[in-house]
Amino acid sequence: MNKPNTRKTVIDPWGSTYVADYAKLFEEFGIEPFDEEIMKRIPNPSKYMRRGIVFGHRGFQTILEAIEKKEPFAVMSGIKPSGPFHLGSLLTASEIVYFQKEFGAKAFYCIADIESYADNRIPYEEATGTAVDNLADILALGLDPKNAYIWRQSQEKRVMDYAFIFGANVTTATMNAVYGEQTNFGLYNSALIQCGDIDLPQHPDFGGPKPVVVPVGLDQDPHIRLVRDLARRLQSTYGFVLPSATFHRLMRGLDGSEKMSKRNPMSYFDLDEDLDSIKSKVMDALTGGRATIAEQKKLGGEPEKCMIQELCIFHFVEEDEKIIEAHQNCKNGTLLCGEHKQEVVDIIFSWIKKHRRKKEKEIDTARKILNVG
Repeated sequence: MNKPNTRKTVIDPWGSTYVADYAKLFEEFGIEPFDEEIMKRIPNPSKYMRRGIVFGHRGFQTILEAIEKKEPFAVMSGIKPSGPFHLGSLLTASEIVYFQKEFGAKAFYCIADIESYADNRIPYEEATGTAVDNLADILALGLDPKNAYIWRQSQEKRVMDYAFIFGANVTTATMNAVYGEQTNFGLYNSALIQCGDIDLPQHPDFGGPKPVVVPVGLDQDPHIRLVRDLARRLQSTYGFVLPSATFHRLMRGLDGSEKMSKRNPMSYFDLDEDLDSIKSKVMDALTGGRATIAEQKKLGGEPEKCMIQELCIFHFVEEDEKIIEAHQNCKNGTLLCGEHKQEVVDIIFSWIKKHRRKKEKEIDTARKILNVG
């Protein structure tokens, strides 16, 4: 007899995040559902929205109103330069590009080198090469630098000014309530700096208060709650519009683990990884197949358990019809795991080779933007 899962949801931007039940997040954490009513108001929803990968939000109504009234808004996110772009980085970057391309939102993209030091002890100088590489990735994905502002935390004084102001308006008790008690106080500082990053699009130098959407994984919700609280407290002084956020589901590890993690190399791959290594990980990935081909054809597979399906849904298949077809063929037993894996390996290889060619052309642009070399 299977024991009931008694684990509780844990949301930790610097540690392990575990979601027991996404449906309960709305009641337990006050996240709002990204539901059909919202979808009806978006002219061309992204594949992440259509497929339920974007499942929740905070304050997205202000973005909907801006879209409907054709008023300006900004999209803001960033990356911690601690390693190559991986599948999680790809998801967030693609969301930024979507809002910029689809609605003309100005993109604000932060290289979070202060957080990479606070969390991973990576010196700024060491993070520079990774920052250039990461930036070239999102440029290759379609980010238009002409309608974007890109910065390194350690070099942006306006962010530091906001962080100081926020720090003067928050107590240790509040930080403990949001993040839990941290022995590394630098993480609290980096959280306040991230609040500065999120509110930077509303700085007078960028046109002042405006709606801002921050696409993030659920593990970043503590930062969103903190910045919305601080923006609310300081609204009368600075006129802040409370920043909005969309939340995407956390992708499971390729090996079936709860979440992709750098501590578990078999759970993910990055975009710079050797192709043979990527193939090995995909071919070894967890599926919902039966023990034998005969059982698969008789009983059908369980695509909801399959990481090959999840790779397609999250990243590498654009057409919803192909996702549905593979799901049905798995259920009825006509699609076998081995052939599906090889098919998806071919799709991934084609995508990665094309991406790498684009990225190579963007390296010099990334260096110029970050004033490197």
